[in-house]
Amino acid sequence: MTAQAQQTPVSEQERRQKLELNKLQKRLRREVGQAIADFSMIEAGDKVMCCLSGGKDSYAMLDILLNLQKSAPVDFEVIAVNLDQKQPGFPEHILPDYLSTMGIEYHIIEKDTYSIVKEKVPEGKTTCGLCSRLRRGILYNFAEEHGVTKIALGHHRDDLLETLFLNMFYGGKLKSMPPVLHSDDGRNTVIRPLAYAREKDIARYATLREYPIIPCNLCGSQENLQRQVIKDMFQTWDKQHPGRLETMFRALCNVEPSHLADPDLYDFKEGKRLGGKRQAVVQSAEPEPNFERLDVLNI
Repeated sequence: MTAQAQQTPVSEQERRQKLELNKLQKRLRREVGQAIADFSMIEAGDKVMCCLSGGKDSYAMLDILLNLQKSAPVDFEVIAVNLDQKQPGFPEHILPDYLSTMGIEYHIIEKDTYSIVKEKVPEGKTTCGLCSRLRRGILYNFAEEHGVTKIALGHHRDDLLETLFLNMFYGGKLKSMPPVLHSDDGRNTVIRPLAYAREKDIARYATLREYPIIPCNLCGSQENLQRQVIKDMFQTWDKQHPGRLETMFRALCNVEPSHLADPDLYDFKEGKRLGGKRQAVVQSAEPEPNFERLDVLNI
């Protein structure tokens, strides 16, 4: 076999991967652009802070937002921020090395929340809830101090559905994550540009883009948690019943209060919709009931 013949399969594979990458990028661009338009996430003059963890979702979010920024009908600024929580073994060089090649403003915030969590949470108990609240407080304060108007988080469609089921199964609430969340004190606005994007598309896109992924279990957090149970259930449904997750998400976007049973949302006597509940966003450093990862993405 000639050298040229031996190289052909590699070239064909590279060509297919490039086509797949372009297809995925167009799909994610379309979904992120649609979510931004549907929920008025980004407006002219906004300063958007992308919270970068080193995971596939936040990498993809930053990537797509920077791509959309070039052709957006309005001008907005994008900065990247990572919080180094001093977890053992955290590779401090990876994100600065990556972000320095992007040509954008970025900040690495160093706060030893790991030691605080280990001190406050008893051995064997989940650390995710307290850790996430400390992280949110630090990021929210940084955003206010630096004139940030929108805080972008990398939660995707599957996260929204998982949170809906977690709240139903363990919290007794019909509640997910909103694509846009305004804090009651007016300090911060959180947006989730990946709200329409499927996790499996993001995962494949991240693989093709070869992002320098940082593991999310450096803190030693528990693996077999309630969110993973829901995730496994969704993966089974997706294989056995293609399209089910898409239908479920459409339902999340098409609520009929008159056909539920919440008198705060619908006046059943008068037959009309009401304003509904308004829940305060509280930045607390105290542990909540053990819903494990339920509250990690519940902001």
